[in-house]
Amino acid sequence: MTRIARGVLAALLAAALPISAVATTFAAPAAAERSATVAGTRLALPVPTGPNAVGRSTLHLVDKDRRDPWVPKAGARELMVSMFYPARRGSGRAAPYMGTEEARLLLKFQKLDRAVPAEKVNAVRTNARADARPAVGRHPLVVLSPGFTLPRATLTLVAEDLASRGYVVAAVDHAYESSGTAFPGGRMTTCVACERIEDDNRGIGTVATGRAKDVSFVLDELTGRHPAWKHAKMIDRNRIGMAGHSIGGNSAARTMETDRRVRAGVNMDGTFFAPVPASGLDGRPFMMLGTDSLHRPGGEDKSWDRDWARLDGWKRWLTVADSGHFTFIDLPVLGGQLGLTTPEAPLSGRRSGEITRDYVGAFFDLHLRGIPQPLLDGPSTANPEVTFQNP
Repeated sequence: MTRIARGVLAALLAAALPISAVATTFAAPAAAERSATVAGTRLALPVPTGPNAVGRSTLHLVDKDRRDPWVPKAGARELMVSMFYPARRGSGRAAPYMGTEEARLLLKFQKLDRAVPAEKVNAVRTNARADARPAVGRHPLVVLSPGFTLPRATLTLVAEDLASRGYVVAAVDHAYESSGTAFPGGRMTTCVACERIEDDNRGIGTVATGRAKDVSFVLDELTGRHPAWKHAKMIDRNRIGMAGHSIGGNSAARTMETDRRVRAGVNMDGTFFAPVPASGLDGRPFMMLGTDSLHRPGGEDKSWDRDWARLDGWKRWLTVADSGHFTFIDLPVLGGQLGLTTPEAPLSGRRSGEITRDYVGAFFDLHLRGIPQPLLDGPSTANPEVTFQNP
């Protein structure tokens, strides 16, 4: 943790994107009130907006052609992937949010372990059913990549909503890049990468470059001749997109640069440490969705101005008023239910979830399913927090 403060955090702060925004901005009620609220609240993710039930299964993938970049002595690169998919109602069993130890490590990393018990996060009520029977038909695939230090579970709200709308979703945990990722056999990897990143943008950019390789391997495993997922026939190989939060959003652009199978991408509040190439992304659509305080044109994160000019296809630059770096993942939604607030980002957890879900879903509905989306044409009275930027 010491070198994080010197290294990754220093570089992220230089770009005005704190890696531990929740830890530094969550304000809790008084101890007695907080204790009563936490004890009496069953955390739950919002009900998805689509017509489908949601299934979920878990994959352990091993890339035997590549050594782990952070711990070479560990051998082959390993990934854990949660597969969300449209499912038949009444099948499967309730899917857990994350394991208790993963929750404990996440809370400790965010300095919330004294405020929230790990068991409370482990017990979050999800909408997915483990190993539910899949719905019929072929569906677009969306890959999700989380922020640096964050586990894939923090993107569950978006994953469940997309699956309910008719997508197969692969949420990827990148080994040694999160606070804690559980692997088969009781193994737990922690954020070794946090200790290895150099104090510059180029060093952090290697994370996005490595994740692009991870995602291409995942696509190989899901769409190859001998797919690793038993329901792989659900996937339409010609309709693949990617979205990510923070460095995961940068990774979406980086993956599109190196893998033409990814047709559309979304960056949720991520600095482009690995820049979009000057030649663009071959005309493929890309959306930038971020905080208004940091990511408006001419804002502190100069990479958005630079790379917006390089995007050469359909594109949107949206900023959200009163939002914070973690607005676009599950944490504010769950934290709001416990009375935890973010004074520097007062947008409610409920609105955080609604805005993220609606705009990300609309983007992929337009570009992977060809369904017109007036929501993406301009400002909406239903979403006054969202500004369409036209630099």
